Amino acid sequence: MSINEIQDEIIETFSEVDDWMDRYQLLIDLGTEQQPLPESDKTENNLIDGCQSRLWLVCEKKEGKLFFRAESDALIVKGIVALLIKALNGHTPEEILNTELYFIDKIGLREHLSPTRSNGLLAMVKQMRMFALAFQASQGN
Repeated sequence: MSINEIQDEIIETFSEVDDWMDRYQLLIDLGTEQQPLPESDKTENNLIDGCQSRLWLVCEKKEGKLFFRAESDALIVKGIVALLIKALNGHTPEEILNTELYFIDKIGLREHLSPTRSNGLLAMVKQMRMFALAFQASQGN
């Protein structure tokens, strides 16, 4: 499934929920479905700068595709990163770098986040793209 197909699926899921309190609950539910990171991954190097909450993000490359894992001490943040992981996991660095993440605005996420959470969202996207750029550069592309 392409990143855009996954984004469209996310948009459809969120469009079925009108109330933003219910959408926050959907985000929290998505976050609680994530596997916790082992303590060995909760290092300063894996912490995302710009996030008000503590958020660790790990990326691994397997067979040319990137796989992300994350954990946060805040429920909403866990849900936000779970959405990003859902959209980008298992795709090549090129796909990640060349895709606009339009679902963020389409589901109204950016406008319903506090300024600090919005900055954290941007920091998450930036770090995921930096991982993709680093892996792409290591391939000599």
